[in-house]
Formats: sequence, C-alpha cells, structure tokens
Amino acid sequence: MRERKRHVVGLASEIPPGGRKIVEVEGRSIGVFNVHGTFYALRNQCPHQGAPLCRGSIKGLTLPSAPGEYLWAREGEILRCPWHGWEFDLTTGKTICEPDRTRVRTYEVTVERAGDEEDTSDGETGGAGDGETGGAGDGETGEGSSLKAEEIPPDVETYPVTVEEDRIVLHL
Repeated sequence: MRERKRHVVGLASEIPPGGRKIVEVEGRSIGVFNVHGTFYALRNQCPHQGAPLCRGSIKGLTLPSAPGEYLWAREGEILRCPWHGWEFDLTTGKTICEPDRTRVRTYEVTVERAGDEEDTSDGETGGAGDGETGGAGDGETGEGSSLKAEEIPPDVETYPVTVEEDRIVLHL
C-alpha cells in the first residue's frame, strides 16, 4: 500500500461551519468543506462536464413527503454544481440522483492540534495562508534544541508559549 502524503492546507479557524476553501495540491484543485464542524474534501471537478464543482452552492434537500408538505433536511450537506445543477453529498462524494453510479473523488481530511502531529509532510503546503514555519525549539540555538530549566541562567526572563490553532491536513 502506497503511503499517502500529508499536506497542511490551512487552519480550522479559516473555514467556519458551512464554509469552504479551494486549494491546489499536487496539481489537483480540491475543495475543503466544513460540514457542521467536520471537514470533507472533494475534487473540484464535476464528473458530468468538468465544471468547477466546489464553487457551487451549498444547500439541503427536500425529502419525500405528503402532497403539499415540504420536509427540508441535510442543510449544508449538499453541493450543487454551478453549471448544470447536479447535486453531490459533501460527506460521501456521491451524486444525489444516481448515488450508486456517479460520484466525485473524495480525499481524507484530518484536523491536528498544532504540536501534536508528527511532521511527515514533504514540506509542501496545499494552500496559502498557513503562515506557520518551524515549531517549538526552532531558533538561534538550532532546530529541535531546548534547554532544561536548570540550564537557564536565573536572570533570564522566560515566558510560556502555546500554539492553539488546529491545522487541516489533506492526505493524498
């Protein structure tokens, strides 16, 4: 099994619930969506005629019901193609009208707490705006080096540092 590459494509705070971010990763245009607090990624190409699918509107569905009754559900989970209106489930990539036959490519997305992840990426980032380089320990003393509390001279003022942003990682 081929090991997939990790691509940090932004911060979770950049994509609020109901929002999206379109990124370029390994030559592919991919839409990353926040659906009720869970992140999903789809290829930005409609399987019908190649439209920029991820630029379409995000809606819900009208469910089967009695005559004159309208049941609306799955708000924020359905992506409508901007060219011809084909609808896709953001959580699975399947089309609404033919779920067993037509789908758009999906990608695994994880959200990692900064500092908790193991850096196995190839150094590429999928989108602009990451804005973070290096990590704890980077600086004048050399990458990854750190001083123990007893090695810090008593007249040196120190401050605790935390990183609180969650990173969105796309796995290709």
